[in-house]
Amino acid sequence: MAVPEFITALRTRVGTALLWMPGVSAVVLDDGGRVLLGRRADTGRWAVISGILEPGEQPAIGLVREVLEETGVDVRVEALAAVRAGGVVSYQNGDRAQYLDLTFWCAWTGGEAHVADDESLDVGWFPTDALPDELTASSAERIADTLAFIADPTAGPRFDR
Repeated sequence: MAVPEFITALRTRVGTALLWMPGVSAVVLDDGGRVLLGRRADTGRWAVISGILEPGEQPAIGLVREVLEETGVDVRVEALAAVRAGGVVSYQNGDRAQYLDLTFWCAWTGGEAHVADDESLDVGWFPTDALPDELTASSAERIADTLAFIADPTAGPRFDR
């Protein structure tokens, strides 16, 4: 898994201290209503496509970049579907991080889904009512939040109150 250069540089100063980082997740739906998932190289579990924003990067632009880099798929960001803070993540090297995730509903606009970098073992499209058993809990939540937003956009993005 590639660690962004700005995080590597920051870690030389703060060590393994807890970092609060902005993340983005894409619930990408194709014309048939299937969702794009990647099997993560670090856990072996299926997940929506996600990533860390670079300093100053606009969230929707960063998300489009992440999806293309990881899957070869072009997307259009439709709407912000959810905003949530995740729990603290502890990595094997002792680093700790916590992510603010912005989940966006995205529409497939082109490209063939394939493993395009070292972050995924596999990439595929799944019907939303037949998701893989090995789906991460956070991705199941992000998909559910997005489908709820699509069903009733007037309710606005999901967030914990």
